[in-house]
Amino acid sequence: MRGLRVFLVENHQDSVKYIRLYLEQLGHEVTTAEDMATALKLFPGSTCDVLISDIALPDGDGWELMERIKSTRPGLTISMSGYGSAEALLRSRSVGYDHHLVKPFTPGDLVALLEKAGTVVENQQSGREQDTSKGENLPEWTK
Repeated sequence: MRGLRVFLVENHQDSVKYIRLYLEQLGHEVTTAEDMATALKLFPGSTCDVLISDIALPDGDGWELMERIKSTRPGLTISMSGYGSAEALLRSRSVGYDHHLVKPFTPGDLVALLEKAGTVVENQQSGREQDTSKGENLPEWTK
């Protein structure tokens, strides 16, 4: 898998530390923000391929964050949360996230999405568009 530029928004310091270390060991470049204000400040200047954002942030939520950056969103967006209800999954989808990871998730779940992001980025660079959201994380009745 080619290295991607990942923008990670997470306020739990241990989660940031371990997700960042894991992604960097896989060869990805990671930029982090611990809250929505920092994300909104740093995101416009970033050239990320993937946005991964927690839903519960100390100064807002990941859904509002997506609504505010939607026009400049990267090729693949992932919300992550301890909220795994159908309502939370649908809300993530409705504001523009491609996928919703329910915490705790396995490293394999994240790697699978990053592999998909790598394909999306390659297709975008070669001028081909691809639908990144296939509804894998949504209940069957919502697809």
